[in-house]
Amino acid sequence: MKLLVKVNLGLVAVFGIGFLATGFFTRQVLQQNAEREVIGSARLMMEAAMAARGYTTGEIKPLLTPQLAKAFLPQSVPSYAATQSFAALHKSHPDYSYKEATLNPTNPRDRVVDWEADVVQRLRDHPEMKEFIGQRNSESGPSLYLARPIRINDAQCLSCHSTPAAAPASMLALYGPNNGFGWKLNEVIGSQIVSVPLDVAMRQADRTVNVIMTGFALSFAALLVFVNAVMYWLVLRPMQRIARIADAVSEGRADAPPFPKGGSDELAVLSTAFTRMRRSMEKALALLD
Repeated sequence: MKLLVKVNLGLVAVFGIGFLATGFFTRQVLQQNAEREVIGSARLMMEAAMAARGYTTGEIKPLLTPQLAKAFLPQSVPSYAATQSFAALHKSHPDYSYKEATLNPTNPRDRVVDWEADVVQRLRDHPEMKEFIGQRNSESGPSLYLARPIRINDAQCLSCHSTPAAAPASMLALYGPNNGFGWKLNEVIGSQIVSVPLDVAMRQADRTVNVIMTGFALSFAALLVFVNAVMYWLVLRPMQRIARIADAVSEGRADAPPFPKGGSDELAVLSTAFTRMRRSMEKALALLD
């Protein structure tokens, strides 16, 4: 096997190991970064929902309180305000969603579905848990969700949700006496759930990995061509010339050209040594004659 082939095989082997390791770790890092970005988006949406809730409680509800005796106004409910705000966002970004999923809601649209019920139950089983992050498969692909417990911390909430008899008549007229009652203080009755698409971020991470690895492969190809050219012109070609001259000298051919002169690298040192050896052989042969 020729020297250049051995060098190329060694370089390809080292590159292959480095390429696989780099691709694996690069993909892991970019996917983790993509997931962190998605989680950041989910937390931002959750904070926006909390801002809508706080604004409704602090500024909208006091204005509507005088009218609540005549008719129940859902706009005075913080959860309704947050849900409506994100309903408008959902129209332009259908993959993003927000829901205040409740086990026994006043408004039927807030009732939990199967996977949401599991999230709420987990929060109920672990009352110390402030936040829960998970993944699920949606119709549009993998989605990441951020869930926080809805806990009854204010006794005033029980004035509407303890028993139908204690609830405002205007609320019963709108929603009926069958839903949204039996809540207890400090009980987790549901979960705020923000869902953000994960597939888009992951595809972007994969594209970035492909670009990086393509650049890595092209750089190696260019390096391989450069190494082969350097090896041929600076090492192999001079060595082949020295080998041809050495073969001619060993056969006793008087017309063999002289070994190359000049330079201070290893090949020049080798050529000088061959020249001295040739002269010694010629002198020895002359003495024999």
